[in-house]
Order: sequence, then C-alpha cells, then structure tokens
Amino acid sequence: MKKSSVDRRIQILFPVVLSSLLLLGLGRLILDNFKSRNYRNARFRPIEREEHMIVDGCNFFDGAWVWDNTTHPLYTEESCPYLVKQVTCRTNGRPDSLYQNWRWQPNTCQLPRFDAIKLLEILRGKRLMFVGDSIQRGQFESMVCLVQSVIPSGKKSLRRVPPMKIFRAEDFNVSIEYYWAPFIVESNSDHATNHTVLKRLAHLDSIAKHGKEWSGVDVLIFESYVWWMYKPWISATYGSPDEVKEYNVTIAYRLALETWTNWVESHIDPHTQKVYFMSMSPTHLWSWEWRHNSDGNCFNESYPIQGPHWGTGSSLDIMGILEDVLNKLKIDVKFLNITQLSEIRKDGHTSIYGERKGKLLTAEQKSDPKTYADCIHWCLPGVPDTWNEILYAHLLRDYYFDYYLK
Repeated sequence: MKKSSVDRRIQILFPVVLSSLLLLGLGRLILDNFKSRNYRNARFRPIEREEHMIVDGCNFFDGAWVWDNTTHPLYTEESCPYLVKQVTCRTNGRPDSLYQNWRWQPNTCQLPRFDAIKLLEILRGKRLMFVGDSIQRGQFESMVCLVQSVIPSGKKSLRRVPPMKIFRAEDFNVSIEYYWAPFIVESNSDHATNHTVLKRLAHLDSIAKHGKEWSGVDVLIFESYVWWMYKPWISATYGSPDEVKEYNVTIAYRLALETWTNWVESHIDPHTQKVYFMSMSPTHLWSWEWRHNSDGNCFNESYPIQGPHWGTGSSLDIMGILEDVLNKLKIDVKFLNITQLSEIRKDGHTSIYGERKGKLLTAEQKSDPKTYADCIHWCLPGVPDTWNEILYAHLLRDYYFDYYLK
C-alpha cells in the first residue's frame, strides 16, 4: 500500500519536475543567446557622463608613476599570443618584473581604466591604424594584447600583409592595424623586413604610395623619430626624385612633416576621421644622465628615475618642429605628448632581453650589455600600454562629444 502511494506521488511529481527542468533549460538557452547577441550586437553608450567628468579637461601627460601590482600589468606575456619575441623580456630571461607594475597617475584626474569592450564598441565597424617605425609597432602589439582577451577564440585573427599587420575582431567588425613607414614619407627603408638605418634615403616630398593605404582609415596614429636621429645629416630627395642631397635632419624632418600635413589636409574628413600624432619615444643610452659618474646604459635598471628628467636622446628641436607644424594644421590633429612621462622609465627597455637582427642575443652578447643592450625598444607588458591607456581616454572623450553634443 505504501509502495503504491509512493508510486502515485512519483507519477504526479515527475511531469512537474520535468517541466521545471525544461523551463530552466529554456531560460538558460534564452539567457545564453541574449548574452551572445549582446556581445555581438550591443550598442550601449560606451561612455557615461560620470566618465566624461573624469577625462574632460585633464592633462593626461602631467603626473607621476605609481607602484600598483594590483591592477597592473593589464595582461601578461602568457595571456597574449600575439607578442613577438623582441618584446617578451621575461620569457627571454629578464629576472625582474617590477617594470610591469607601474601605473601612470595624472596629477589632476584619474585615467579611466582600460575597458576593451567599450573600446571595441567605440570602434565598431571601423579601422584604427598605427603608422610609423618599430616603436609604433610595439604600441600596436600592446593595443592588440589589451583587447584580444575579451574576444572569443575563432572571432579574432592576426594577418601579416607587409608592410602591414592587421588584427581583426570579427563580431565588432573592427580592424586594429599597423603600417611600417619609419619616415612617414616614402624612403628606401619602406620594405617591412629588408631595411637598414645605415643607408637611409628619404623622399621628403613623396607620400602618395603610403597615403593610398591610409585613405579612409577612421582613426590614424602617426609616429616618426628614431630613424631620423641615427646621424645629424640624412640623404634625401626633394623636388627632383633623382637628385640626392645631404640635409640637416631638422630641416629634412620639417619638410617631411609639411608633406604629411598637405596629405592630411587634402585627404582627411575631420567629421568622420580622427588623427593623432605621438611625440618621440625617448632612449636611455647613457646612465650618466641619471646617475653621475656611471658608464652604463639601461641594462639592469629596475626602477624609474626619481623626479623630472629630459635625456639627450630626445631632441628639443624636433619637438619644437612637430608642435609648430601641428599648430599650423587647418584640421584638428591631437598631439599625444608621451615623451616626458616615458623619459622617467629607464627601467622599461628590452635591454639584453630582446632581439637583434631577428634573433635573441647569445650568451656572449648578453655578457656585454654596454654594446648590445637595446635601450630604444620597450618590454611588453610595459610603457606602451600606458600610451594606449591615454589614447583610450582621448577616444572616450571624443566619443562623448560626438555622441552627446552633435
């Protein structure tokens, strides 16, 4: 009798339990589908008014480096498969990781925390391109690492189409790209891999070949400095493509920038496109600049310089030319002045933990850091991530004005 009663209860409860499970499963399916559609198609406002109050009117470049091993680094070498060996200093044997834990803190405001989804929403359906030399390539790789972790496998890709690299976020229809052009204008060093600074030849009034690849890009970030500074004179053409002359670098740099500004003014629509120009990335080739009576370089440096610093590797003449040319532009090009904040970071370079001519340094080369340490390029994660945090803040601010005020 008891068994019959239990059986009847089971018969009554089973359909109820089954229906509940089916409803839960259906609810989960709907929720998962909603989340998926929300990831692919969400068009929320990427910047709220309170965020705008943080970034509007702030001088992002005036501040200090703050030790922060809680929020920084924003990614790791292991979490980003797109990094090249030249920048993976820890993997290449660097014993310390302190250089990864410094956060830039502006004096009068907070940098908004980097939000990859918001950036991808701002860039939805658009192309963002970094143009310049290997320093700019490092910033490109930093940006790819900052966004790639939020994109599912199979929905992201990196293609090499020399002289370009193209990272795609498929669900947002976003391209983050890099274009090799060390002088911005055309030169004999425009091949992506077969180039040398030793025999540089710049065509100071030629830019059309590069310009075809930049045309129509929604966000352009330009940079050009290190290749100009190899020697105080540079072989170049201007006017006649067959007449090569020796130019003082500062004169040649101004002529090249004027060619670039002519292209910008005739090809950029300021209503639909954004243009940024990065200031020079500093070098730390001589330790006597920050430590009296020393004879080294950036090798074995683990901490930033205390207080303001301006090294001899950063040309005030070039900085002045750049500011003068940008101020004369008829359309708005935002100047991202990362030089001073990067000057302090003598600890952030690849040193002996990078590549030379496409190969990691040998043990013998590593034993001679005075000759072989690379005090020009930066480890990743590292200083270029901060450049991109500042770029992100500018994109947020620009979006606010476009979204709310137009």
